[in-house]
Amino acid sequence: MEITNVTEYDAIAKQKLPKMVYDYYASGAEDQWTLQQNRNAFSRILFRPRILIDVTKIDMTTTVLGFKISMPIMIAPTAMQKMAHPEGEYATARAASAAGTIMTLSSWATSSVEEVASTGPGIRFFQLYVYKDRNVVAQLVRRAERAGFKAIALTVDTPRLGRREADIKNRFTLPPFLTLKNFEGLDLGKMDKADDSGLASYVAGQIDRSLSWKDVKWLQTITKLPILVKGVLTAEDARLSIQAGAAGIIVSNHGARQLDYVVKAAQGRVPVFVDGGIRRGTDVFKALALGASGIFIGRPVVFSLAAEGEAGVRKVLQMLREEFELTMALSGCRSLKEITRDHILTDWDIPRPQPGARL
Repeated sequence: MEITNVTEYDAIAKQKLPKMVYDYYASGAEDQWTLQQNRNAFSRILFRPRILIDVTKIDMTTTVLGFKISMPIMIAPTAMQKMAHPEGEYATARAASAAGTIMTLSSWATSSVEEVASTGPGIRFFQLYVYKDRNVVAQLVRRAERAGFKAIALTVDTPRLGRREADIKNRFTLPPFLTLKNFEGLDLGKMDKADDSGLASYVAGQIDRSLSWKDVKWLQTITKLPILVKGVLTAEDARLSIQAGAAGIIVSNHGARQLDYVVKAAQGRVPVFVDGGIRRGTDVFKALALGASGIFIGRPVVFSLAAEGEAGVRKVLQMLREEFELTMALSGCRSLKEITRDHILTDWDIPRPQPGARL
C-alpha cells in the first residue's frame, strides 16, 4: 500500500508493534479526552484564503533560536524509540538532519546524547526532566552541551505522570534488552516491573514534584544553552515563563485555543511553539496563523519509525512539508511572515449570544 498521508502509519505501527509498545505510544491519560481535543481543535479552524497572488515561489525557511531550518516543522521528544525500531533515535536524528530541521531528544531516549551526536551533523535540542537528584540533572545538561545540543526543552507539566490506563493494563515496562541510555551509568537506566505501570512507578521515584519557577532560574546558572519551557497552557504561565528568563515557550496539549492565548500573552518577546495533534500541513499553517513560530510532531515520528525505519520518518517530514507548502500556496502566502491571523477563522472568533439575550 502506498502511504499518502501521515496518519496511515498509525495502522501499520499497530500491526507491527507488540500491544504494550503500541499502546504506550498511542494512548493518552484517563478518558483520552485531551488526545481527541488535540485533533479536534485544529478541525474547528477554518481557512480564509486570499486569491490571485503570484505563488510561483514559496519560501518555508525560518530560524529557531537563531538556527536556520528548512521549514517550521520539527521533531518533538518521544521516549524509548528503540521499542519502535532497532535504530531508534539514530534513525530519527538522521532523518531530521536530512530534512534540514531540528530533532529534540528525550531524556528517556534509548540512545544517549553522545550516540545521537555521533550520527552526524544536525541541529538538536535536549528535552529535560528534573530528577530529585540535581547532580544527575547537572551532569545530563553538561553532557548535552558537550555533545553539541543547542537548547534545553524543560518539561514542566509532569510533576506526576498522568493516569495512562492502557499502560496500567499492560503493566508497561521497558523491554529488558533496552535501557534509558542517558542514565545508564547512574543506575537509573532500568525500569522495574510494577503492579501497575512501570513508567509511572519510575516517575514517582525519580522526578522532582517540587519543581517550581525558581528551578528555571537555577537551570540558567548551570547552562548557557537557551531554555524552552515545555508544557505551558495559560497566558499567566506564559508571562511567568518570560519573567523567569525562558528563551521560548512550547504549548503542549490542547493545540489551538490555548496557543492563541499564550501567543497574545508572549507579545512577541519570545517565540511560541506548539506540539500535540498535528497530522497535516494544514494544521501547521493553522498553528502559524495563530501566532506559533513553529510546530513539533511526536507520534507520527514513532509510528513511521515502526513502519519503515529512517525512510518512514523522512517520508513523514516530506509529506508534511509538501502539504504545508500547498496550503501556503492555496492561501496566497509566499513566506511564513505572510501567514497571519486574517487567514483563519476560529469558532471562538464568532460571538456567542449571552445567556438570556434575545436571538
